[in-house]
Amino acid sequence: MSTPKEVGAVTSSSTTVPLRPWRRGVLPDAALDQTYVRKAHTLNAAIQEIGMGSYQWSLFFVAGFGWCSDSLWQQVPGIILPVIIAELHPPRLEYLALAQNLGLAAGSLIWGLGADIVGRRWVFNFTLLLAGLFGTAAGASPSFAAMSVFVALWSVGVGGNIPVDTAVFLEFLPGSHQWLLAGMNLWWCLGQIIASGIAWPLLVHFSCKQGELCEKRGNMGWRYYLYAMGGLTLLLFLLRFLAFTLHESPKFLMGRGNDLGAAAVVQKVAHHNGVDSSFSVEDLKALDLPQNSAPAASQPTSNGAHIRPLFATAELTRSTLVIMLMWFLTGLGFPLYNAFLPYFLTRIGDAMNTSMSETFRNYLIILVMNIPGVALGTAAIEIPGVGRKGAMSFGAVLTGTFLLAGTTARTSSALLGWNCAYAVAGTMMAAVMYAYTPEVFPTKHRGTGNGLAMTANRIGGILAPVIAMYADLNTPVPVYIAGSMFIVAGGVMWLLPYESHRKTSL
Repeated sequence: MSTPKEVGAVTSSSTTVPLRPWRRGVLPDAALDQTYVRKAHTLNAAIQEIGMGSYQWSLFFVAGFGWCSDSLWQQVPGIILPVIIAELHPPRLEYLALAQNLGLAAGSLIWGLGADIVGRRWVFNFTLLLAGLFGTAAGASPSFAAMSVFVALWSVGVGGNIPVDTAVFLEFLPGSHQWLLAGMNLWWCLGQIIASGIAWPLLVHFSCKQGELCEKRGNMGWRYYLYAMGGLTLLLFLLRFLAFTLHESPKFLMGRGNDLGAAAVVQKVAHHNGVDSSFSVEDLKALDLPQNSAPAASQPTSNGAHIRPLFATAELTRSTLVIMLMWFLTGLGFPLYNAFLPYFLTRIGDAMNTSMSETFRNYLIILVMNIPGVALGTAAIEIPGVGRKGAMSFGAVLTGTFLLAGTTARTSSALLGWNCAYAVAGTMMAAVMYAYTPEVFPTKHRGTGNGLAMTANRIGGILAPVIAMYADLNTPVPVYIAGSMFIVAGGVMWLLPYESHRKTSL
């Protein structure tokens, strides 16, 4: 039997070698159960030994489908809003965004908690299926009320993508490649571009003309669009479900007391990558302490059992609350502007006699500018002295500043310029936030932690259309509020107690 390894060490066939600095845990060892900590370090070392191989790169793509779907479906209500107004006669424009964020909040909490209770595998696949089915069905909506219900239902599925997919991807990444979590936001950018690129020809050529009587048969573009988006999402689900075998997270299995299962998954990943690993279940069992000898699988798996550990110490409490606060603030800022951006562009375009085609062109340009934002965020987190906190704080302040500056625009070109700058800064911030958040939650409770963060984000999104109802979309007040939220979030981020640069998640 193997002898117990020291925490923060990798055992080769003959020697014990201290882990390099970037293999230290993000969280202090004393904040967590010591048996769990020792085993988590050992599993991190085993994954690092296997390296970044074909399994992780395949997961980069199939997990990326979740990012893509999350972004795509969040764009859809805002894109179709200008063309359904004349046909469905909504009592309030903001109800569609409200329905969306109610569904997203429910999905974030349900799937985040579910991933920690039943595991990642089924949740990982089911969220895409749910979004695709209800998104396709929404194309047949006979009324604005029915449309709002379908938006809420597809959003329940969409809401689980980020909390679960970030956990799944992170838990198979070697510590040396955790920066790829920020790079995954390229998929988020792709989802936005797909959403607007497909909408452009469909909505321009199959929508009612301004000033004419608008009936269903003359306004089929948005329905064709929903069928296309739903079909694409179902295709992504089939590719994920049939073309890739997702193994359960080894650290999740270990946290449930299933050391044998965790060791088996490590061996399967090594085999998939074409490398040999000496890791075995004995390497985990040798780390059991007498007082913790009862298998973790026998511990309670209620929702509270996954929430309470996130507040186990003063530092963990501070970390969890600040993470929820920064996601709430940005969750209020982004939807308050993004959900109505196509409407803002259309309204300004109408005032300047800009065609719908030009409006979509401008919107697509803004979305393409998200790509350099991801590159900047991914690069910035690896700069010594900047790290995750510095990069996302800088991005948040810039995002708010560019939004406020955009209210000075008096021409379509000026507004486009400010929105491009906002897109770069906002995506830089978001890329780092999506990387940092799962890193600072322990694996046993990561789904729950991610779910709480995303739920706080969605609560901000719920408040956004409510604020818009009273602030008047025809004034710059919603933009002032959105910009201020980002600047405040930039300051709040410095209150985070942990910096995850060059450290591995536990």
